[in-house]
Amino acid sequence: MRAAVFEGPGNIRIQQVPDPEVELSTDAVVRVVAAGICGSDLWSYRGYGQRMPGARIGHEFLGVVEDVGADVRTVRAGDLVLSPFTWSDGTCEYCIDGLPTSCVDGGIFAEPGHDGAQGEALRVPHADGTLVVVPLALQDADPGLLLPLCDVLPTGHHAAKVAGVRFGHRVVVVGDGAVGLCAVVAARRLGAESVVLIGHHEQRLELASRLGATDTVLGRGEEAVEQAMTITGGAHAVLECVGAQASLDTAIAVARDGATIGYVGVPHLVEGIDLRLLFGRNIAIAGGVAPARAYLPELLKDVALGHLDVSAVFDATVGLEDVPDGYVAMDTRKALKVRVDVSSV
Repeated sequence: MRAAVFEGPGNIRIQQVPDPEVELSTDAVVRVVAAGICGSDLWSYRGYGQRMPGARIGHEFLGVVEDVGADVRTVRAGDLVLSPFTWSDGTCEYCIDGLPTSCVDGGIFAEPGHDGAQGEALRVPHADGTLVVVPLALQDADPGLLLPLCDVLPTGHHAAKVAGVRFGHRVVVVGDGAVGLCAVVAARRLGAESVVLIGHHEQRLELASRLGATDTVLGRGEEAVEQAMTITGGAHAVLECVGAQASLDTAIAVARDGATIGYVGVPHLVEGIDLRLLFGRNIAIAGGVAPARAYLPELLKDVALGHLDVSAVFDATVGLEDVPDGYVAMDTRKALKVRVDVSSV
């Protein structure tokens, strides 16, 4: 079968790879209908991280189950399923506590030795604890409505949840990527009175306004901080959705005393945080990798009811053969987020 393979910085190729098979009794094999290119995939593409040449890539997918192991009980061949970006057994103490990303036998798709989502099919470990069957009401939905549930929507939701966003809060979102835009939606969904998005792409800020941002700030650094502070007087909650030193510094600067910063941007080039900036003002920092599987039932219900739609974060679509072009489009900021259509339902 064909799949996207990372062959070094700036080099994604579509290659023939072995067909996936059920290896353990808890596995499923899923034929990919649609996948996404994630901002975290871009860091590998740009040469950050430890991904080795020859590794598969991609961790967001919607697909149809083709085969299951003997012990799989909750999905069966023919089911349309979506998956979080990690697999988890659903039974360990971390999964039970709502932290499947720390599952004792979990992992992330496309890590060494495992299939990636940007391909024709993949093996899913712990199918029962990982995969979610798409409800009948959404069986014919456009894949763009469902794909955000795999990563960016629960990640934006995680930022808002750990920051304690609630009714009446003033919220600042730092970062205008797909996660930041989803964080805007998440903050409004949790009752925020106002949401200010800080970014530096005019089209993305316009989209943020359509998704519920009450104000947007175009810029970065001190100028952006001053504008955000003028609007909010200091945020009750700050959602940091980039993972860079500058974005973390901005998040701290726009927080009011007693605020919580929810950080979900994958850290890169972060030198550190001066705790003295937080201590005297009682500013808390919480977050990390989003436990997407724990959030999926709640978020999927709202999607099915028509209350939650962030499909607009996908502004470009490519076929599997054109995945390398999709990476170029995102890397050069010609696309916000690229959807990969692989096969029909």
